[in-house]
Amino acid sequence: MGDLLLQGYRVLVVEDEYLIAKELCGELELAGAEVIGPIGHLATALAQISEESDIHAAVLDVNLRGNDVFSLADLLVERGVPLVFYTGYDNAALRAGYAGSSVCLKPVSLDVLIREVHKAVKA
Repeated sequence: MGDLLLQGYRVLVVEDEYLIAKELCGELELAGAEVIGPIGHLATALAQISEESDIHAAVLDVNLRGNDVFSLADLLVERGVPLVFYTGYDNAALRAGYAGSSVCLKPVSLDVLIREVHKAVKA
């Protein structure tokens, strides 16, 4: 993706599948984002966001090694961080509190995911 849609934005990536995480981070960086992560464990992600004061958006896999990511998502929502769920689960798997968040179902084009992150930071 040649456009720098995410120039100047810091994007947290929480994804436990290494190859997916690596490719996603690379595409976010090509779009101009400063990537925080990737982080593949819930406890590590919770610790990381306690140290980060400037997160503009987060891309979250719903299931991290058998643990759902909703406790992390709740903390990010409290901080006003827009979320993009990147998951194999459908919308029904998401809690009602995330109705305003984007959901990209795997597999999805990373161009589409980048555009969803861009929409989220611009909203």
